[in-house]
Amino acid sequence: MSNTFTILCPTDFSECSLNAIEYAAKLGELFKADLLLFHVLNKKDYEKLSPLDSKGYHQVEFIKEKLTNLQQAVLKESLPKGLKSCLVGFDNGKIVATTLAEAERIKADMIVMGTEGINDLREHIIGSKTSRIVEEAEIDVFVVPRKVFFKKPRKLVYASDYLEEDKIAIQKIIELASFFDSEIDIVHISSTHKAIDKSLHLEMIDEISPFVKYEKVNYVLKSYRDELALGLENYLQSSKGDILVTLSKKKSFFDQIFSKNLSKKMAYFINKPLWVIKSF
Repeated sequence: MSNTFTILCPTDFSECSLNAIEYAAKLGELFKADLLLFHVLNKKDYEKLSPLDSKGYHQVEFIKEKLTNLQQAVLKESLPKGLKSCLVGFDNGKIVATTLAEAERIKADMIVMGTEGINDLREHIIGSKTSRIVEEAEIDVFVVPRKVFFKKPRKLVYASDYLEEDKIAIQKIIELASFFDSEIDIVHISSTHKAIDKSLHLEMIDEISPFVKYEKVNYVLKSYRDELALGLENYLQSSKGDILVTLSKKKSFFDQIFSKNLSKKMAYFINKPLWVIKSF
């Protein structure tokens, strides 16, 4: 991998991981990125993919062929549109640890991955592997829900908690939004209706706006008495936001709404991609 923007996309060849590859390739086109499709060898996953080879005698050959087919499809579609390269790789080990180690090895700038174990009734939660990678990664993670296919985002919704890092995070969001001429809503969800909320919000606007060199930015304050994550979901739907963006830092809005039972709360946003900013 080179020093250009680098994306790691873990895949287990499931439907939701294929959606993530599409997103990763599209982002790779925009950022002129190197893309690595990466698989962690897993006996249970392999048995589902190739039930006739329960002993795993042909697992490596099977995985190589799968990855190569995906690589060729990505190269054919995305190389002419700006993607710099698409490589493939696989390794043995525990899925989360091995994926994070690979991200560090190739100096990835972003992990793009699908969700797992979701049904339409929310009886299940976003897979623990996905949520653990979101928690433990030191780089940005872009989570693509099942059955969500890439489309030009009309609006990105950034959940702010008035942190100093917001000024830097918004620059990354503007970079992506500018590719599509998308709107950006910087929204703060409060659990109260106090006057101090409005005062803090106006103060935040005064502090952030000089750093925002982009016209299509809206500053929004919403009150929601129940769980903050539900309030954010409600706003995301009512505003017709296409991507939810959060900053994962200590005492951040993300930390408040997701720190307890992360995977369960992430399931609130199952219909929209989630971009968790973790590095600058």
